[in-house]
Amino acid sequence: MSGKDTTDPGARVMDTDLIRRSIAALVLESPENSLEHIDGARIWDAPLVGFADGHDPLFRDYKKIIGEFHLTPDEMLAQALPPGEGPDTISVICWVLPATGTTRRSNRRRELTPSFRWAQTRLYGERFNDTVREHVVSLLKESGHAAVAPMLSPAFKGAEREDGPASTWSERHAAYAAGLGTFSLSDGFISEAGVAIRCGSVVTDLPLAATGRTAADHYANCLYYSDGSCGECIDRCPAGAITAKGHDKRKCRAYMREELNGLDQRYGTEALGYAGCGLCQTGVPCESRIPVSNA
Repeated sequence: MSGKDTTDPGARVMDTDLIRRSIAALVLESPENSLEHIDGARIWDAPLVGFADGHDPLFRDYKKIIGEFHLTPDEMLAQALPPGEGPDTISVICWVLPATGTTRRSNRRRELTPSFRWAQTRLYGERFNDTVREHVVSLLKESGHAAVAPMLSPAFKGAEREDGPASTWSERHAAYAAGLGTFSLSDGFISEAGVAIRCGSVVTDLPLAATGRTAADHYANCLYYSDGSCGECIDRCPAGAITAKGHDKRKCRAYMREELNGLDQRYGTEALGYAGCGLCQTGVPCESRIPVSNA
């Protein structure tokens, strides 16, 4: 437990509504959320925002599900606190940034490689996602609360599992804990805005009401797992990395690094290391919605 109260009496009272509004305003109004070098169009549509209890047992379970290397919210927040200090309350603020219809349509028509707009969205869109992370951290710190964006923390590192690449923090798993969606056959995250998205999160000591999970299980939004009626992402994958058994991360990574490597210079996405693909996130029933009826 922290030994002192650092809250500024004059600071704004932070709650879930204020945080939601602040993130939404940034996404909808910031000039950084645009592809200025193409046509100035917005990169991301209005965000979805959810909240998780940092002490939710699910985060401990992730050490078994993902790997012992995966850090819990309290382990991440420790990066922003003096040694030996830890708050009683930890919250995880999560958001989903949906790709615009223009971006999704451009990639929907592709069969082997991503569209130029999709690749640019992946590069500049994730840079803007970092802006959102920094904004939320600043908002919390200005109100006297400890906060850390896991993806921007020195504690965030890559890891390797037997089935492929992983890391010390998963934005998708945090979003699942916050009730923002479930996973898919392709390993994507199906939110109310679909699977063509990016996720982000910040961990804080600010007490916030958890959103709660309503899905029956972690695959509830996927048609394939729901009733076996889909599997379109299998046909959409040019690498053959998606099958009835799920997503082969190694095969997926190999395709992007080897087959798509030449796109980097043409697309100007060298900073990514590879252009990315995203074909399994477009041209599928879950592209922009939850295709399963959870009524």
